[in-house]
Amino acid sequence: MARASLLTAVPTAAITEPFALYAVALDLAERAHRHYGALAARVDENFRPVRCVFEVLTARERERVGSLIAACEQDCGRVPTPRDRPWVAPDLVPESELSDIEQSSLSTPYTAWAIAVQHRQRAFVFWTYVIAVAMDAEVRSVAEGFAREALADGNLLRRERRAAWRAIRGPRQPDGEFATRPPSAALLESLLLKDIAAWAQHLTAREREFLATLAPSPLPPSGQPHEAIVEASPLDQISSRALHRAEQLSDLYLDDADRAIDQSSLELAQKLAAQSIARLAGLRRVAAASTAIDRS
Repeated sequence: MARASLLTAVPTAAITEPFALYAVALDLAERAHRHYGALAARVDENFRPVRCVFEVLTARERERVGSLIAACEQDCGRVPTPRDRPWVAPDLVPESELSDIEQSSLSTPYTAWAIAVQHRQRAFVFWTYVIAVAMDAEVRSVAEGFAREALADGNLLRRERRAAWRAIRGPRQPDGEFATRPPSAALLESLLLKDIAAWAQHLTAREREFLATLAPSPLPPSGQPHEAIVEASPLDQISSRALHRAEQLSDLYLDDADRAIDQSSLELAQKLAAQSIARLAGLRRVAAASTAIDRS
């Protein structure tokens, strides 16, 4: 099954207070519950093995809705309504993806678990973006909890996906769940560092200082030498290239987490993915600010 980019789940703007954050989270969970529930309600016998997966997913989202309502009542004093949402969040469980599974005669429990893993990865990406742009400490703290929950859910769902894969392949077959290997992260990090260094030459001292904080491959402090930038390019090409490479790296680290075969590799890949997504959000912020200045 082809994996769509998970990096398109971007918040419209920074969330400024916890109640709005809960409103967004509750909306996302309720939508996921409805979308999974539609497939869990299928009664045709041919769909039964796949329906069983969506029954589990529906129950998990129902529990998430209840937990969010309880947490919001405890922290904020009441349950959010649709009017409390600062904006409409991107759909983390798109109906179009579920429709592909529903309509295909080739769908199996493996494909259902696999799409569920993608959905929790997308949730992790979304909450990481929220954390990266949040200015309020309490918003960041609650969003970090949501991101950790998405990671934990994804880890559990990966086990179910792997078990379903082995059920298809048989116990004696090699675990070839992922056949292709991604490009070198080290090479992309090196190229991105050069792009950011070139980009920084056109920025203010404050913007350069901000870029220097971005992980996993931060910009060397001012005055510290770095490799020469071989390719001279216009600023718009440099920034566009840097954003593209930052997105590639975020996707790559998410893939690495998906491929991890032991806990330490999984935790490292997830840490790098979180840092890389936060870096991508920071670079996009700098690019947007530069564009706004150019237009003024």
